Amino acid sequence: MVIGVLVLVLGGLWTLQGLDILTDSKMSGKQPWTFVGAALALFGLILVVYGERTRARAKR
Repeated sequence: MVIGVLVLVLGGLWTLQGLDILTDSKMSGKQPWTFVGAALALFGLILVVYGERTRARAKR
């Protein structure tokens, strides 16, 4: 689950850089990073949900 949170944060960072909201980077303003970041953030969210469900099942 921790890895999912880290992937989610990294994907959000890359998305914001791709949208040129966070500047001063070589990735800023480059549209491919918007899509890569969004896909990575979605993957991170899936990992978090999967980890939470697995953890809840293990407690039963």
